[in-house]
Amino acid sequence: MAESPTEGVKSVARVFDLLELIADAGGDVTLSELSAMAELPLPTIHRLLRTLVALGYARQLANRRYALGPRLVRLGEVANRQFGQLAKPQLKELVDRLGETANLATLDGDQVIYVSQAPSPHAMRMFTEVGRRSHLHATGVGKAILATLDDQTVREIIARTGMPQSTPHSIATLDALLADLAVIRERGYAIDDGEQEIGVRCYAMAVPGAPIPTAVSVSGPVARVDEDFAARAIPVLTEAVQEIAAVTAAA
Repeated sequence: MAESPTEGVKSVARVFDLLELIADAGGDVTLSELSAMAELPLPTIHRLLRTLVALGYARQLANRRYALGPRLVRLGEVANRQFGQLAKPQLKELVDRLGETANLATLDGDQVIYVSQAPSPHAMRMFTEVGRRSHLHATGVGKAILATLDDQTVREIIARTGMPQSTPHSIATLDALLADLAVIRERGYAIDDGEQEIGVRCYAMAVPGAPIPTAVSVSGPVARVDEDFAARAIPVLTEAVQEIAAVTAAA
């Protein structure tokens, strides 16, 4: 018997639910774990996973756990590029008004990925390649994104990734990170003070209501990006993230 349109829609929704659950679990899960999270019968989950594995959107590991598949990488890369293009005008305006490099980054698994950039006109400037992935705890955009998550989710991410030290200034302990995130939530923006790269300071702010956790930053040498710069930058960053939120909501 052919599947009805209603049943077809339900199956599609269940497939995406399973992919989201695998992602939320850190990238791989057991069949029973998925069953508990999805509240679906094991046979249904197993059938959907077989289809996803056959198409390359999921894969079964040697330990019989299920993970996200390689065909999702291409979809994610294309989606990230398109998302980055939406914010190009706001990033360029940030550079025009502040004179420093502006970046847009999103949460990608347990890391942050830079998806768009407008470079500073200065010869000495901050440069991060679009497509680069970094640890969340050691970047301004990463900490701004972490601050939008609850502390338990932050703990789970750090448990999976650890806290590698990019520089001697990188935050080294979970307690110190959680304390910094509390400050970020209170004041509304994150600061990377040489934590990713010595001599570089970054101010970053999360995009409210973004479809995936997203942040915008302005970065430059500490000689130019000082307290006076911060006083000018924070209001401009606030305008930018609000505009990006409106653009992405309308897209």
